[in-house]
Amino acid sequence: MASIWTGALTFGLVNIPVSLASAVRAAEKTSFRQLHKEDLTPIKYERVCPTDGEVVPWNEIVKGYEYAKGKYVVVTPEELAKVKTPSSKAVEMMDFVKSDEIDPRFFDTPYYLVPQKGGEKPYALLREALENTNMVGIGKLTLRQKEHLVAVRPIGDALVLEIMRFENELVAPEDLRFPDAEEQKVRPQEIAMAEQLIGNLAEPFDPSKYHDEYEEKLQTLLRAKLKGKKLPDEEDVEKPQKTAVIDLVARLQESLASTSAKKRATKQPTAEKKTATTRAKSARKRRAS
Repeated sequence: MASIWTGALTFGLVNIPVSLASAVRAAEKTSFRQLHKEDLTPIKYERVCPTDGEVVPWNEIVKGYEYAKGKYVVVTPEELAKVKTPSSKAVEMMDFVKSDEIDPRFFDTPYYLVPQKGGEKPYALLREALENTNMVGIGKLTLRQKEHLVAVRPIGDALVLEIMRFENELVAPEDLRFPDAEEQKVRPQEIAMAEQLIGNLAEPFDPSKYHDEYEEKLQTLLRAKLKGKKLPDEEDVEKPQKTAVIDLVARLQESLASTSAKKRATKQPTAEKKTATTRAKSARKRRAS
């Protein structure tokens, strides 16, 4: 996989040569083109001036900042070049903080830090130290003329660099209204039932269980249309239901009964197998005596 940046990761006087490789890949999503209905020709978009209706060539387009409604100040490429942050070849760790102290909303895009020749030992040293102390390194990286706040954390054998959001990019919870448990008269027994229901539904995280069902259905539709077939109507499509006042306790009780029954059914074959094994052992002992 091609690297998008090569430089060094530094903490104190330790310098680790690394490169940056994407830790995620864009999912293949079905996209559509807008076509002319009459002849299925793709529609072309042009840069048209709304004042005279004429197409504007690229050499007549400038960048402008709207400082008031309908009022702009023009900024030239030369002026922009003066304020651009020069590309840096180092990610310097400024602070180390506890992993669980960072609000997950700060994290954006992950990248792998890949050690370069000569950097393997200090790379492993930093990874182990971060793992053992449950710490995350906080630093800054300049990438494509933009300065980013970043976090470096261990994941398995890798060090992962995560582009972070700055504080002013987050929406404060106080800007919205959320229900208060006391105001809603949430009772301890309701919380206990909800906790039990969560326990019944608890499973180890398995990402392979989850799929983009819309994309799969869309691909099925397109394959059918390409073969000249109609997609059969789904019989199990749920119709929108009217919102109704619900008895929360009753719903919790029903959910608990359902999940408990499923759990018992899952455990039953194992229990039956153990019983059969025990019976077989007893029979062998009787025959031996």
